[in-house]
Amino acid sequence: MARTEPTTLTRVAAVEMRLVRLTVTRPRARQRSGGPDRFVRHILVRVRDDAGTSGWGEIPDADDALWDSLVADYAPALVGYRWQRPTEAAAAWRSLAPRPAVAAALDTACWDLWSRQRGMPLAHALGGVRTAVTTGVTLGPQPSVESLVHEVNRQVGAGCKRIRLQIGPGWDVEAVRAVQETYPFLVLQADGGGRYTESPSDLAALRALDDYGLLAIEQPFAAADLAAHARLSRDLRTPVALDDSVDSLERLDEAIRLEAASALNLRIVRMGGLTPARRAHDRAVDAGWQVWCGSDRESGVGRAAVVALASLPGATLPCEMPRAGERFAHDLVAPTVRSHDGVAAVPLTQPGLGHEVDERTVEALTVRSASLGVLD
Repeated sequence: MARTEPTTLTRVAAVEMRLVRLTVTRPRARQRSGGPDRFVRHILVRVRDDAGTSGWGEIPDADDALWDSLVADYAPALVGYRWQRPTEAAAAWRSLAPRPAVAAALDTACWDLWSRQRGMPLAHALGGVRTAVTTGVTLGPQPSVESLVHEVNRQVGAGCKRIRLQIGPGWDVEAVRAVQETYPFLVLQADGGGRYTESPSDLAALRALDDYGLLAIEQPFAAADLAAHARLSRDLRTPVALDDSVDSLERLDEAIRLEAASALNLRIVRMGGLTPARRAHDRAVDAGWQVWCGSDRESGVGRAAVVALASLPGATLPCEMPRAGERFAHDLVAPTVRSHDGVAAVPLTQPGLGHEVDERTVEALTVRSASLGVLD
């Protein structure tokens, strides 16, 4: 906002909350149970001002604890709260027990509201500079190397140009080699998901991956072990990236100080909103790190916010999007947020998220609802 713009305070007049049940068209197996995850529950939040303008946010893969925290604590703290810019909204819930997913939904909704008040695309409100962002998908372990190559072929056929392979001990070097030999020009990165240790066998596998020209090796060690990541970073040519290790600006600062990595998977939900995510982007870029915007399997509401964040100048690596065939049976926004030939457009002709919530569909999928404040 320009310095000459008059001071305008936004008062949150109401917060609406809906728990929706979404059907996944191509379920992933749950890591713990191994069973298919055919249905997921997401929470949509709608923040309204006194003039009736509203903004939307989302809590993906929500549970009862998140719902209770939102309804009983976070939403009441925000109703009636006044702020000039969305960066100030978080002060409303600062004293509450940390719930990053809840904070992220409300913070995103406030950014959407503020952008719509000004007729401004969310990407521009955040400081984004791109009209489109490159995208990629994530593939988990497959029953065999042959089935992995088949799935990669499916994604490449759908236009994907970057694939992030989830790896772990016993499913790493051979899988990467097979994909690279079949698709030598495909951009690859590997996500360790904290599954490795500094055992000789694990380190040997990670060092072997150094020969494959990967975009990054992400989060090989446990989230708390920044020292191990720092040691590996010094040992490899391939950039080491952090994901779960960075869940706050303080942790990012520590990781930068220790030189624990040189790339960051930036996720809105994990960071607690667009405000801290944008600040994390700035700090990481200032430290010379590469950045990409990851996903928590959001629906269209959260995915639109991810695309807006990915338009920031330092988010140079491909943004995460759902893989081909992996979508919800009913989309919650129009137009659908999707990638075409490895590129997602940044909506710049409409204010806010740039995608309108399909309220009829939301109503039909709602299994629980609550509202606070005065609704028009």
